[in-house]
Amino acid sequence: MAEERERYTDEELEEFKQLILEKLEKANAEYSELRAAMRFGDNSDRDTAPQFKNMEDGAETLNREELGLQASRLEKFIKGLQGALVRIENKTYGICRETGKLIPKERLRAVPHATLSIEAKQRRR
Repeated sequence: MAEERERYTDEELEEFKQLILEKLEKANAEYSELRAAMRFGDNSDRDTAPQFKNMEDGAETLNREELGLQASRLEKFIKGLQGALVRIENKTYGICRETGKLIPKERLRAVPHATLSIEAKQRRR
């Protein structure tokens, strides 16, 4: 039977750190674009017939709400990635917070901010 490790090696943590930094850079850039789109929206001064004005206002409101939801999800993702970087520095990255076992590398590559193993996630359902 293979011996279970308690944590990932420094080399493995560095590999995960680089992956997270890349994702964080992309997420921050996307977040900035979303915030700019929400801030500036449609600033055109076109004159629109009154019957279409209400539809445009409704569509603009819906678009702003969608952008807000996207920004909120992205902000949560960014915070998760930042938390993962802290766990890397503390050398606790990749350890399931419920089982105490190492989360498989495949899962961490797919969801680098994961704090639960699949086993622990399934137990929560």
